[in-house]
Amino acid sequence: MNDNNLVFSKVYMWMFIGLLTTFVTGYSLSLNLELVYNLIMGIGILPIILIQLGIAIFFSVRITKMSSITAKICFLLYSFITGLTFSVLFLIYEMGSIIMVFGITSFLFLLFAAYGYFTKKDITKLGPMLFMVLIGAIIVSIVNIFILRNSGVDLFLSILFILIFLGFIIYDIQKIKTWVLTMGEEKGAVFGAFQLYLDFINLFIRLLRIIGKQK
Repeated sequence: MNDNNLVFSKVYMWMFIGLLTTFVTGYSLSLNLELVYNLIMGIGILPIILIQLGIAIFFSVRITKMSSITAKICFLLYSFITGLTFSVLFLIYEMGSIIMVFGITSFLFLLFAAYGYFTKKDITKLGPMLFMVLIGAIIVSIVNIFILRNSGVDLFLSILFILIFLGFIIYDIQKIKTWVLTMGEEKGAVFGAFQLYLDFINLFIRLLRIIGKQK
């Protein structure tokens, strides 16, 4: 096994652990409706999302200075907290629909990850453009939630987000080699897994909103 294969095997291992943590946490919590209700009404979704954002920013900014153990803890903590919000999805959508969308997301992820790995084109140059489009889409999404409340705009944004994160999958796959060189193999693999985890989760949520069947 060459070095590249070894690195990517670690990346996918940590990504799998993160996804498993999120989905097991979300499903387990959804089995206790009272606990989910107390979580939403007590702590609230917004504070949980802000905690997620804080961990993501801390992780991204401090990754080069933190130890590999701290990086792994940050990633697992983020995955667990994301699982808290995922409990709501298990209550809203049918389990069969969630499994179907997870399968579709996995297929698309593998397809675009393979393209990012094998293509000779340098996709990393598109990173700034993808980021700017993402920020613009988030701003429009916030405006639509609080002001426009237009279902057509929401559908358009969901499709746009899907395209954005498919692009980020290719981008992040190609950036993993750079992260490993600058951060070391262990931290580079965990950080790469974190970025791909974010791509997968966001892709899954958007696909679920479009084709998921609610209870």
